Amino acid sequence: MLSRLLPAAVAVVACRWDPPEAQLYPEEAAVVRHAVDKRRREFTTVRHCARRALGRLGLPHGPVLPDRHGAPRWPSAVVGSLTHCEGYRAAALARASELAMLGIDVEPHEPLPAGVLDAIARPAERSWIRSAPPGTHWDRLLFSAKEAVYKAWYPRFGEQLEFTQAELRLDPAGTFTARLLTRPADPTAARGVPDPLTGRWLTGGGLVFTALAVPSPGPAPLRP
Repeated sequence: MLSRLLPAAVAVVACRWDPPEAQLYPEEAAVVRHAVDKRRREFTTVRHCARRALGRLGLPHGPVLPDRHGAPRWPSAVVGSLTHCEGYRAAALARASELAMLGIDVEPHEPLPAGVLDAIARPAERSWIRSAPPGTHWDRLLFSAKEAVYKAWYPRFGEQLEFTQAELRLDPAGTFTARLLTRPADPTAARGVPDPLTGRWLTGGGLVFTALAVPSPGPAPLRP
């Protein structure tokens, strides 16, 4: 499903279960040494997906360790994103020469818990959701699309975003746009990055899928 939302240059690998052959490097295992079983399985399987995606790109793989904010650290020649929820794990990776930004997210297609929408949505977003056509859990879609935007933004600019620092417009036809309400500290990193950002979404199998991919403007590297 995710591959339908992304350019052909992106290698997408997804699992609906935790394959027994999935293994961690010692450095990765140390990260989740004290984690509960569910967390260890999610952590292991998304890295299994990432290694398979790197292989599809013809690239070697090694440990995929989280940075201080928990985001995966990729080789300098790669942009990538991971996602997991109950019954689904996935990795999407591309060469940095092809894409400048990449973010994916998958969520259960069900309403957000009480109070979450008020915490993550701006007034215009909440107003639109109240009058949106039936059949889609728009609150969950908004949450997922914002996750995809932030996963794409952070590796490029090295800055975390709050949920209310982007205002999204959801299109029932299967796209969304994100207008960022903040500017990066390093404006040179924004070269070639469109405003607003445009992503795509779909639902199926009890899940909502969102993805955002921005073509690379040239050889400018990502932040380390």
